[in-house]
Amino acid sequence: MPKHGKKHIDSSKTIDKLKQYDPAEALALVCSTAKAKFDETIEVHIRLGVDSRHADQQVRGAVVLPNGTGRDVRVLVITKGEKVAEATAAGADFVGAEEYIEKIQKENWFDFDVIIATPDMMAMLGRIAKIIGPKGLMPSPKSGTVTPDVGRAVREAKAGKIEYRLDKTNIIHCPIGKASFGPEKLAENFDTLLSAVVKAKPAASKGQYIKSCVLAATMGPGIRVNSAKIS
Repeated sequence: MPKHGKKHIDSSKTIDKLKQYDPAEALALVCSTAKAKFDETIEVHIRLGVDSRHADQQVRGAVVLPNGTGRDVRVLVITKGEKVAEATAAGADFVGAEEYIEKIQKENWFDFDVIIATPDMMAMLGRIAKIIGPKGLMPSPKSGTVTPDVGRAVREAKAGKIEYRLDKTNIIHCPIGKASFGPEKLAENFDTLLSAVVKAKPAASKGQYIKSCVLAATMGPGIRVNSAKIS
């Protein structure tokens, strides 16, 4: 059994583990449990009533959080030609093609958070798919990271665009901001993410779609949210 610190134990005492809180109450509680010396990230974990083993029940997409994530997102754009200037003007941190693919391949370089690529570069990126894929960095059209409109994609990534994706246990894990945002801004981000997930419900999904939802700060305990209020 993992040992928790005094702050985590104290925070746990303020939460009824059997209760499912309304979203507003849960968000206020999760902020109060963020007692670390750094600005803790608030995460949401959503268990869905789908089976990720089936292609027609996959849930994946991307959404721009209205208040961002509180992170300084480093963006790498893989492109050539006139798109280089477009990506640079939009605020991309790194822009190029072969040189960055070789840097990742040969130097295990990962000083970035998101890769955006133009469609013509995907064959080249295939050379490092086994390296960036397991890290969740492979660009895809569904998440908007494979696009000819690199300027827009860069601006959205910088503004707080996040990707949500079902894992093998049928759970989506996503950050929705920092504890310093406060309950109101976190609520706006939470509602935006949940609305996107609900809209992404596969046609093949039967029965209850959102099985459970838990909020937690980086170092804090999980807080159950009443899924009936969000599905």
